[in-house]
Amino acid sequence: MRVVIQRVLSASVTVEGRLVGSVTEPALLVYLGVTHDDGPAEVDWMARKIWDLRLLRDEQSLSDVGGSVLLVSQFTLYGDGRKGRRPTWVAAAPGAVSEPLYDAVATALADRGARVERGEFGADMRVESVNDGPITLVLDSP
Repeated sequence: MRVVIQRVLSASVTVEGRLVGSVTEPALLVYLGVTHDDGPAEVDWMARKIWDLRLLRDEQSLSDVGGSVLLVSQFTLYGDGRKGRRPTWVAAAPGAVSEPLYDAVATALADRGARVERGEFGADMRVESVNDGPITLVLDSP
């Protein structure tokens, strides 16, 4: 499992002109990618890391302030563009595998106390954000 986490002042996702999720500070915008062998252990590890990492102002975490997460599915995090001009997506899990794990991460974060807003899995989304810091971190599960 791979995420790109950004500390944001605000972020939102729209699909076909309709707002589907939005957050304001203190918040993290999290892009989540799933690979073929991910499962419950990766869900738990990633949710815990997102919740506990001290990425907010004054070295605080979401767990310290009860912050919000905007979780957006992003299969392209497992894209590989090292050869040729067309990236390959073979490392990204198909929707039948990745959607339940995306849902599980959202649930695990909510169970920890986060206010979770979401994108729309598989949709053509427009994501807007105001990065704070800027703080951006890439995490891979072990």
